[in-house]
Amino acid sequence: MRKRLKCSVPFISVFTGKVSSQTTAPGSTVLVEGLDFIRAEGFVFSHVADEGIINACAGDLLRYRKQIGAEHIQIFADIKKKHSAHALTADVSVSETAKAAELFLADGIVLTGTATGMPADPEELKEVEQAVKIPVLIGSGVTLENVRNYLDANALIIVWSPDFRFHGTGQ
Repeated sequence: MRKRLKCSVPFISVFTGKVSSQTTAPGSTVLVEGLDFIRAEGFVFSHVADEGIINACAGDLLRYRKQIGAEHIQIFADIKKKHSAHALTADVSVSETAKAAELFLADGIVLTGTATGMPADPEELKEVEQAVKIPVLIGSGVTLENVRNYLDANALIIVWSPDFRFHGTGQ
């Protein structure tokens, strides 16, 4: 579930699972494993995903995190997430969604493309970064060809790809 990298960037223990409104079990897994954060797909605003309707879980997740003594574990909230239809919230902009996640105490915002491997929209990234004070992470579609677009915008990047290797480590 986590991997320590030998590189010049700060180390973060990563939980690779996700939390949706249907389960809080990954929160306890993160606590037991000593990891640093979870990624919540349905933190604010409901949407229709490929796995069904995902209802917002901010309140339940924050209460559960407190109940199990895991307030130190950060919550990174996906907004307008990939593989989803957002017709339910078509009148809510990406910046308003990010502001709502910040209001509901997310520790970071995850911005994705429309599907796995698809890049996040650089214009949406600018909009979200101007709207919130919490970190913005790019959660899909980062390649060696476009990584500079996101680094130049000061976005953090979630990478789950064999395409990336850290200088001289082979990892």
